[in-house]
Amino acid sequence: MLSQRDKMVLDFERSWWMLPGPKDRAIREHLGVSAGSYYGILRRLIDAPEALDYDPLTIRRLQRMKATRARSASLRADSAKT
Repeated sequence: MLSQRDKMVLDFERSWWMLPGPKDRAIREHLGVSAGSYYGILRRLIDAPEALDYDPLTIRRLQRMKATRARSASLRADSAKT
């Protein structure tokens, strides 16, 4: 089950771009946590089935971004070996 904080993080991630200013500042102002804590929570939520049930669009977007970064890192590692 998602905590209230988890839901707030997902709600924020879905709509932060509508807020003025840098994302890090908005995280602190709206959620009262550091950017590092926020991203740690998101990393945990990306693979949580209950998060997918709560906000499938946001979670799927984050999963795609994670997969893209992993592919890019793998390609960089492969090219560094040669």
